[in-house]
Amino acid sequence: MFTRIPCLFPLAVLALAFAPSWVSAGPVKIIRVWPDYRDAASFVRIGEYFGGKENAPELIVRSREDSREGYYFLTRFKTVDALPGSILALEYVLPGDEAPRVQFFPLDLPRGSRAVLAGLTGSDWPGAAIAPSAWRLRLLGPAGNELARQQSFLWSLPPLPLPATAVN
Repeated sequence: MFTRIPCLFPLAVLALAFAPSWVSAGPVKIIRVWPDYRDAASFVRIGEYFGGKENAPELIVRSREDSREGYYFLTRFKTVDALPGSILALEYVLPGDEAPRVQFFPLDLPRGSRAVLAGLTGSDWPGAAIAPSAWRLRLLGPAGNELARQQSFLWSLPPLPLPATAVN
């Protein structure tokens, strides 16, 4: 009976070695982010013509509720548990700007796989011909802790050095 215990020891050590990766695996994953400009007409469904309200398969959040046209980040989330009271933080840099802008969207994310359209609409977006230079999208829990993150390639680059000024 006692001769089998030493055989279990290597397995226990192996399990403990991989335990941090099991613990750090979050309950939320961002599967993919598709950023794109959308005009207001792309949201109209047949039900609206018959007096209905906007009804879309995605969960839609907008920076300006009175405007549909704008730049959207279609994001597919996958979560084990429902996440009520979450916040979607969208940071972005416009062409010609150095400082990032931030927009927060309250979000009750249901359990499972769900697509969310987060839109910078109305006066929050300069126009159809503009695309962000860089962006980062973060899902925050109700306490403000980061649950998931996705960012563009340019977001991860270091800032350019300032040019040396000529001294006379």
